[in-house]
Amino acid sequence: MNSKINDKIDEVEKYLKELDAITPYNFDEYLEIKTRAACERYFEKIVEAIADLAFLVIRENKFKTPEEDKEAFESLRNEKVITSELCDKLKNAKGMKNILLMNMEILTTM
Repeated sequence: MNSKINDKIDEVEKYLKELDAITPYNFDEYLEIKTRAACERYFEKIVEAIADLAFLVIRENKFKTPEEDKEAFESLRNEKVITSELCDKLKNAKGMKNILLMNMEILTTM
């Protein structure tokens, strides 16, 4: 495994630990604007880092390069690098990230 892949794995693990440290204990705590914003930002960073990792693995193994992140997850599933279940979860996470970004854009234009 190359060092870029290892570095990206370390980045994902770092973000997960940081998110865990600020994760609220209940939904009311999550609704506090600063907490919610921080949690959502970490979620975005984690999903982006995982997508980057997917492309690094694809490049390293010389798989066909996909156009989009969701296709990258499908490529890894097709090559038996990840399970179908994980592929679906990653694609759903990517979709959720896009929804969060769209909602933030709407709020900033108000």
